[in-house]
Amino acid sequence: MAFIPAEISPYYYLTHWVLFIMSTVTKYLVFGPQATLRRLPAKLFEHNEPKFLYTYNAPSGNDQIYVAVFEQFEKQINATITLTCVIECTNTRNRIEMKKSGGRMGFRGSSLSEDKNIESDIVDFIMDFSKRFGLSLQEEVDKKASPDQEEEA
Repeated sequence: MAFIPAEISPYYYLTHWVLFIMSTVTKYLVFGPQATLRRLPAKLFEHNEPKFLYTYNAPSGNDQIYVAVFEQFEKQINATITLTCVIECTNTRNRIEMKKSGGRMGFRGSSLSEDKNIESDIVDFIMDFSKRFGLSLQEEVDKKASPDQEEEA
């Protein structure tokens, strides 16, 4: 159990815990021609087949949203890693959010570097696809709130 000093309020502790949890989400923006952007999800799902896939086509406009769940069982640590990937396709960009969960953290033998995990496979594919077809790739980084902004919230 963690020790919480008396001068830190429970609200402060909870907001910082939420910031810690939210930092496990990886976000990318991919910019380029519309035809090439539309091929990215199809090629990704062809290269790495998801366990579950949900597709939504917006009635107005040309927007598409894909939600894919990838699973990988790591036999050596007897744990399953789940990666949820949300891809929003618009005419000008693709926005990719990935949330990794599962596995084992902090146990002996949990940091296996021999095999690549599913998250690194997906990220490598996105980077390779972007480089090969001349797309612009940017990683979105959440801005941490300054102490003044935390007090206002």
